[in-house]
Amino acid sequence: MARAEPDRRARGDAVESAALRFLEANGLRLLARNASARGGELDLVMQDGAALAFVEVRYRGSGAFGGGAASVDAGKRRRLVHAAQAWLLRYPQHADAPCRFDVVAASGDPAAPHFDWLRDAFRADDC
Repeated sequence: MARAEPDRRARGDAVESAALRFLEANGLRLLARNASARGGELDLVMQDGAALAFVEVRYRGSGAFGGGAASVDAGKRRRLVHAAQAWLLRYPQHADAPCRFDVVAASGDPAAPHFDWLRDAFRADDC
C-alpha cells in the first residue's frame, strides 16, 4: 500500500506534464502550475490570448466510470472556482481578463495519453 501513493503521484505528474505540453502546442502559455489556494489547487493556469484558462487535468486509465471529465463534480467545480478567485486576488494584474474553466481529460497509457480538451467546461456562476 505504501508504494501505491508515490506511483500514483508520479503518474499524475507525468500526465499533467504531458497535458501542459499539449496545451502549449495549442498556443497556450503557462502562468502557474499546481497553484495552491484556500480550499483547492489549480493544476494549470494558462493564458490563451487575452483570456485565462484555469485547467483541471484528470486521468483515467479507462472510461469505465465516465472518464476524467465526469469526475469533476459540483464539489470539485466549487473548489476550483474558489481557488481561481484566490489566485486572481494574489495576481490582480489578471483580474480583468476573461476567465474560463477547462478540463483536460487524459486516458489510456499514462506514458502517451490521449487528451480530450473541454474548453469552457463549466462556468463560475454555475457553481
